Parts: sequence; structure tokens; C-alpha cells
Amino acid sequence: MSDQIKQTISEVFAELATALETGDMGPKIKIGLTINGSEHGFEVMKTAATIAQAKGLFDVVLIGEKVDWTQDFEHYEATNEQEVEDTIDRLLADGTIQGCVTLHHNFPIGVSTVGRYIAPATGRDVILATTTGTTSTVRTEGMVLNAINGIIAAKAIGITEPTVGILNVEGAKTVERSLRELSDNGYTIHFAESVRSDGGAVLRGNDLLTGSADVIITDTLTGNLLMKLMGAFTTGGQYETAGYGYGPAIGEGFDQNICIISRASGAPVIANALQYAYEVAKGGLLTISKQEFQAANQAKLKDIRDALVAKDGASSHEEEVSAPAKEVVTSSIMGIDVLDLEEAVKALWKAGVYAESGMGCSGPIVLVNDNNAEKAEQIVKDNGFL
Repeated sequence: MSDQIKQTISEVFAELATALETGDMGPKIKIGLTINGSEHGFEVMKTAATIAQAKGLFDVVLIGEKVDWTQDFEHYEATNEQEVEDTIDRLLADGTIQGCVTLHHNFPIGVSTVGRYIAPATGRDVILATTTGTTSTVRTEGMVLNAINGIIAAKAIGITEPTVGILNVEGAKTVERSLRELSDNGYTIHFAESVRSDGGAVLRGNDLLTGSADVIITDTLTGNLLMKLMGAFTTGGQYETAGYGYGPAIGEGFDQNICIISRASGAPVIANALQYAYEVAKGGLLTISKQEFQAANQAKLKDIRDALVAKDGASSHEEEVSAPAKEVVTSSIMGIDVLDLEEAVKALWKAGVYAESGMGCSGPIVLVNDNNAEKAEQIVKDNGFL
């Protein structure tokens, strides 16, 4: 007996045991799968649907063109993209399906998808927030919201206290400060620690490979790129073999369980994406989403968002500030976001302290004269850069 068959049998018995223990013998969850548009044709969809259905945990419902094997499943015919989208919306609205995996769906601004990949170094599952959609047109605000989206997805698959790390991309330090403020205001966040010797919640490439956090936060474009790399690095990018796809769409007020895959996704990824959609449906994704955003809003999320948006707008209308007389600069101030570096330097100039920006071994730094080190650090803090 193969390991895959053994695993399938184990999952089926585990599900039956849970049902008997809880008394929940209700109707089986149904997850939709749209089958049009894959770069690998209908055959990959057939294989994925068959793998997922064989687990016996949920039923697969097909949406798309009628082909010779669709008769083996519950099937709703849709011949073009608009018909597919309309059918998804209808089947979710009337309760025919409790989630859907698709290659494309139009999401409003404020909604983005939370991916899930397998860390190459450890084999553990990692939530990547986010991977498609637009959470916000302001990068840092978007990443703060992505953190909440990631926590929601993690809790929906059963991780009750997910650890959260921020990938070291532009805006990471600003996002960390905002999330720590949100946490101080009462919204519970369990910050991860990097595997790097300097630790901290800001994560590096090593952390992506080891999966040192349950939830890794990044901007959506970077997340999309990383999902492709993690899913298809063994195949040259043409066929995604690993991971769970680009994940469920999450955003405040969004009330549909729609999960995204790529046109390059292979059968293993599509089958896993169906399971991911099932897990978040069973775990109460929409309820958890409502609860988490309510808790975040009570912790002054709106004030934090407004500050990030205002800061983004102000950065495009910076006043001209001249540098004071040049001095020897050998003392460094660390922990300033790379996006804030030049603004921090100008804040010091405005206060009469000569400073220069630089890049140290652990990231961006502001350099000042040793005699001004303590004063400069306080100025930087007072201006909100530390």
C-alpha cells in the first residue's frame, strides 16, 4: 500500500472519529473548482479533482466547460470567464458550495489572497500574506492589513496562536512599529523570531526557507513572486508542484471563500488548494475574519492606518532642507526603515544635526557625529522613525 493511500485512509478515519465524537454528521462540505484556462489543459484539472475527491473529506464540484470526464462529478457548465465568475458567486450565495478554487476572480480593493507554501528546509507549512489582489494602494498600510489577513487564515486552518514575522522588504520596519502599536493597544500578535543571530520579527531569506514563522508578511507583488518560486523552483517555473496555491481572499467585510491558483499550477498544487479551501471553510474563515477585524478596530487600527496613509502622502510633498556643516560621522543609528531613511536624515538636518544615510551589515543606518549620537537618536524617535 502506498504512503499516499495510507495518508488518505488516515485522514478519512480521523474525520470520521471527529464526527462521531462531536456528533456532527451533517452534510459534507462542497468545494468548487473552475476547470477552464489552465496552461496544462483539462487533464491537470481532472487529476487534481480526482486526488482531492479520493480523500473523502469533501466533495469537488466542477465549474466550466463540459468535457468527457466532468460527468463523474457534480458539474455546472460555464463556457467563458464571465459565466465562470457568475456561477461561482451564485453557488456560494445559495450555499451549494462552501468555497471555490479558481484561476481568476475580480476582487475589490481591500481584499487580497493568503498563500500557503512548504518551507524547503523543513517541510513545514507557512502562511504567506499576501499573494494576489490589492489590500491597499499604500504599501505599508497594505502590509499591516496583510498581517491581519494572515492571522485569519492561520486561525482558520487551526493554528490558534500563529507566530507572525515581517519579510525584510521596503517598509518592513514601519510595518513592525505599526503592528507593535496595534499589539500594545490590545490586538494580540505573537511575533516570530528570525533564525538569524540578530533575531527579531523582521525576517530574511533564511527564514523563508526554514519557515521560522507561521505567518510571513510581505507586500502582495513580492508574495506573488515568492509563491511562484516556492511552487515551481524544481521545474523551471512552467509547472507548480509544491504548496497550496495563492490562497483564500480575505479583507474586512468580504464574505466569500474564494481561493486562487495559477494558470501554471500543477495537479498536486490544485489538489492542495482544494484542501486549503476545505480547511478554511470547515474552520470558519468568514466568522474568524469578522472577529479579527473587530478586535483590530477596537485596538485603533483605523488610527494606525490613517497615520500610514498621511505619512505616505506627506512624503511626496517634502520641504527642502539644507544640510548643516559637514562633520565626521562614525556613530550609527539602526532600526530605521529604508523607506524612512532620507526623511530621518532631513529631520536631523532640520534640527541642526549633520547626518548621512548608509547601509550597515544589518540594514539601513543613519550616521552622525559621536558627540551628537544621543541627541540624534532622540530626534529620530520624536519624529516617529524609531
